[in-house]
Amino acid sequence: MNLTGLDIFNIALWIFIIGYAIYQAYFYFQRKNAATTLTAEEFRKDLRKAQLIDVREKTEFDAGHILGARNIAYSAFKQRYPEIRKDQPIYLYDQNSLLSGRCAAILKKNGYKDIFILKGGYAGWDGKVKKNI
Repeated sequence: MNLTGLDIFNIALWIFIIGYAIYQAYFYFQRKNAATTLTAEEFRKDLRKAQLIDVREKTEFDAGHILGARNIAYSAFKQRYPEIRKDQPIYLYDQNSLLSGRCAAILKKNGYKDIFILKGGYAGWDGKVKKNI
């Protein structure tokens, strides 16, 4: 059987696509198992008893954030996560829940428990906010 250059390219492309899908599925389930996702109503219920962390960049945080949140941007999260206490629940959010899942996986890997993510992120939040700008 003789394979043409196009055949080899197609095989390589399919191997790449399948490999990428497996990679994405692995990280999806890793993030999903790291934290519990809460609706805005559930998130609001115990908000005062938790550490509220906004993982968006500072400019986004300054433009508006959930009242009481502190900013630990995803870009600096691996260096700054030790600032978060292990003995209190952790509520994470970003613009739409993608980065907060990654941050939850980092926390879980480093021994943190009681990690929660706001479903839909800041974009889905209908509670009190603070705007600095």
